[in-house]
Parts: sequence; C-alpha cells; structure tokens
Amino acid sequence: MGEFIKLIVAIVNELHDIVIGIMNGMGFSVTDKDLHFWVIGLMGMGGFVVVQFLFRLLSKWSITAISFIYTITVLLVIVFAIEIQQKITGRGNMEFADAVVGLQGFVVLFLVYLAIRLLVMGVKRLHKPNTNKNTRSR
Repeated sequence: MGEFIKLIVAIVNELHDIVIGIMNGMGFSVTDKDLHFWVIGLMGMGGFVVVQFLFRLLSKWSITAISFIYTITVLLVIVFAIEIQQKITGRGNMEFADAVVGLQGFVVLFLVYLAIRLLVMGVKRLHKPNTNKNTRSR
C-alpha cells in the first residue's frame, strides 16, 4: 500500500508541475493556493454535477441506494485514513488488504440488512389483506 500511495503522490506531483508550467506559459502567475482553488474547485463542481444527476435518478428508485453510496464513500476515507495513520505512527501494518477487508465487512453486513428488510417486506405483503377494488357485489 505504501508503494501505491507513493505512485499516486508521484502522479499528482507531475500533474501539478505540468499545470503550473502550462499556466506560466500562458502568462499567468499562479501560486500553489491559486492552483488548489481552481483545480479542486473544478473537480468538485464536476463531481457535483455527476453525483447530482445520479442521485436524482436513484432517488426515484431508492433512498437506500443513496445512503449506501454515501456510507461507502465515508468509509473509504476512514479506512485509508486509518491505514495512513498506521504508517505514520508505526502501530499496525499499512496494508491495502486491511482496507479492502474492512469495506468487505460493511458490504456483507449491508447485504444481511437488505435480506432482513426484503424478508420483512415479503411477510408484510403476504399478510396484507387483498382489497381488490375492481370487484363489485351484484
């Protein structure tokens, strides 16, 4: 996992230098803070547009799907923060597999939740009185 993070850092650093070079070549003098403002701001707005579109579609089908996506996103941040913390403090091993197993735990427990929820919904439907309003007494 340490090598993976080093690769990402190298890619981000290279992109950083390329963007600074392009901006300087166009006659713009940008600071690191200016670059962060615009790049993160534009990435955020791009992500927002995509997420807004997808969540509007999902909201017509299931709020549970939106809750799942939000939760898994937060968990991704948490598990990687824990792995980075382990590397920095030297307590535990920083391993990508640890992050994956932690997320698998959530997915398995979420599937159990869905199974229970579907079971309860099925039982409710079976015990719901059949009130067909199309039949008339003669």
